[in-house]
Amino acid sequence: MNNVSETKKTGLKNLAVYTEPRVVAIFFLGFSAGLPYPLLFTTLTNWLSREGIEKSTIGFFAWAGITYSIKLFWSPIVDRAPLPLLTRLLGRRRSWILFAQIGVCCGLIGMSLTDPTENILLLAAFTVFVAIASATQDIGIDAYRIEAVEQTVQGAMAAAYQTGWRIGAALIGGAAALYIAEIVSWTVSYLVMTVCMSAGIITVLVMREPERPITQATIMNEAAVVRFLERAAHIPDWLRVPTAWFIGAVICPFTDFFQRNGYWALLLLFFIATYRAGDIVMANMAQPLYVELGFSNIEIANITKVYGLLMTIIGAAVGGVAVLRWGHMRCLLIGALLVAGTNLLYAKLAIAGNSLGWLTFVISADNFAVGFSSTAFLAFLASLTNTAYTATQYALFSSLMTLPAKILSGFSGVVVDSIGFPLFFVYAAALGVPSMLVVIYFLYAKPRGQAKQIS
Repeated sequence: MNNVSETKKTGLKNLAVYTEPRVVAIFFLGFSAGLPYPLLFTTLTNWLSREGIEKSTIGFFAWAGITYSIKLFWSPIVDRAPLPLLTRLLGRRRSWILFAQIGVCCGLIGMSLTDPTENILLLAAFTVFVAIASATQDIGIDAYRIEAVEQTVQGAMAAAYQTGWRIGAALIGGAAALYIAEIVSWTVSYLVMTVCMSAGIITVLVMREPERPITQATIMNEAAVVRFLERAAHIPDWLRVPTAWFIGAVICPFTDFFQRNGYWALLLLFFIATYRAGDIVMANMAQPLYVELGFSNIEIANITKVYGLLMTIIGAAVGGVAVLRWGHMRCLLIGALLVAGTNLLYAKLAIAGNSLGWLTFVISADNFAVGFSSTAFLAFLASLTNTAYTATQYALFSSLMTLPAKILSGFSGVVVDSIGFPLFFVYAAALGVPSMLVVIYFLYAKPRGQAKQIS
């Protein structure tokens, strides 16, 4: 009986971590991070499709997502540069997050007031602006999540962030935006989404700034920086100090990754860049397919957003258990096979036509596959990261895992116009083959020093 009682107490104590103020805060910040994403991609492509915009033009809007893939280039600035007045009032993390959130709101207002049939270029400009602001918000939130709590609570922080992100992206930016557009208008829909961003803004204003775990002194004491300073004593301070900062903040995280992984580093980076290619390229044409097949916004919202969110959460939960039992690589292979298989199911849906049964089945399989594969992939990326350079190295991985696919997805509308929806989804499934081959290679030829993470 005592053992049972102790087990219950331990379980309740573990669950209580989700009531910690900073864990609650990261939930709302995750909501704020997820909300703009569909408004730039799936919801936006639905809007453009219903306005009669050509598929090739819609496809090019996917390039706005490249901003998320190149955020690495300005992440050191967000990481260490102060903002006038705001940083003094709120601290470095909160000031950058708030600054980015205000940018997202301004951009969404601009999108809501632009008619795509009259000024598609202006809408594209606002879309890119929102994407840059949203990517900047992500950098700040990731840094806050890492610095706000000790390592033992990072799992709860990640879970709270992912849950908030999914609700913001699927239920609000996805389903609710489509509901409002169907009942009222796209202008009102995007304006309401702007108001919903206030959840993140209020959170930033009430939460506490995290302590900086890496001080400027620590950065300047890195060996590479010290060696540079010793060799560059003759260089004026106005040039020597910024260069030393650049070496410590930007160069050292990359050299560390290559030093730890040797010649396997390039293969690891290739794998990161290709693993999600099929999933990302396919997603850009999913909404145009639904519209062409004659599904209403309400049907799309009910099945792909609300029900799809549930299946994604289930897939993620199963993926988490599977990683613990079978290791990263086996789960990555299973995830890649699932994603490729569901892309082929989309090809079947394109042939089947307007069938709610087929749509439900395909969405169930696809969202489960995405949840499963994403969990395995993020766990793998975490195993590659040196905790001394978590923010910068994670920015490298998260940028690289989407950049090639985002570039390809920009041509997705052109591909559909050329070969049709069924063959397009077969093409998307084929994009997953290179990463499958790499996983199989890793399974049978584990690189020295990587046995623990590639298992």
